[in-house]
Amino acid sequence: MGVTRSSVLRPVNGALTQAGNIVELFVDVARNTFKRPFQFREFIEQAWFIASVTILPTAMVAIPFGAVVSLQTGSLIKQLGAESFTGAASVLAVIQQGSPLVTALLVAGAAGSAVTADLGARTIREEIDAMEVLGINPVQRLVVPRVLAMVLVAILLNGLVSVVGIAGGYFFNVILQGGNPGAYLASFSAFAQLPDIWVGELKAAVFGVIAGVIAAYKGLHPKGGPKGVGDAVNQSVVITFLLLFFANLILTMVYLQIVPAKGS
Repeated sequence: MGVTRSSVLRPVNGALTQAGNIVELFVDVARNTFKRPFQFREFIEQAWFIASVTILPTAMVAIPFGAVVSLQTGSLIKQLGAESFTGAASVLAVIQQGSPLVTALLVAGAAGSAVTADLGARTIREEIDAMEVLGINPVQRLVVPRVLAMVLVAILLNGLVSVVGIAGGYFFNVILQGGNPGAYLASFSAFAQLPDIWVGELKAAVFGVIAGVIAAYKGLHPKGGPKGVGDAVNQSVVITFLLLFFANLILTMVYLQIVPAKGS
């Protein structure tokens, strides 16, 4: 059929090469994080920019998300005759799974695409090459502040999504479904534990690192001029979304193995 072995292996080799380059950039970012001088001003500016473009969409998404989770779990648990456990199921679903993913998707979609476009524009204008000629490490100067800013904003937004999602779930369950507010809060305190909050923050931090590194890698390696920058933005968002779900699966499996459920 005209399909050769090289044509089949070429995409696989390209994917493996790109994965290796992303890991190499991650190691380079980790190493340059502790080098001085740290670009504190760049870090603050990027953190403010990322927060400004993500905080409102994150809050707006968190309200319907918490409502959907609460309504769905409340309806299902009501059919099972266990209304007293609605609060635990809804809140734990939001804290452990929902809020880190919502935060990461919005950070990757809004902030990650902006980082890719910014670095991609600098690359095609040969600003990155000029920095290297002048002896300035672009990873330390540009990439590290952006990755750390995305991690910081992701952690803070995760707390915002958790609070807004829980409040929205409480409102819709108690007001619309006629749930018992005392049972809602009591079931949460009976089954929730402090590591549930920590794992949500850990997930947000890991997702922020993944989104930042991939956005920076794609921004530093665009192909084909301005059109290549647009393609790099699309690719960074898609790749980040795929890796986020795999990372969430791995972190959840490890957490459930290490930290036993309360009361078990």
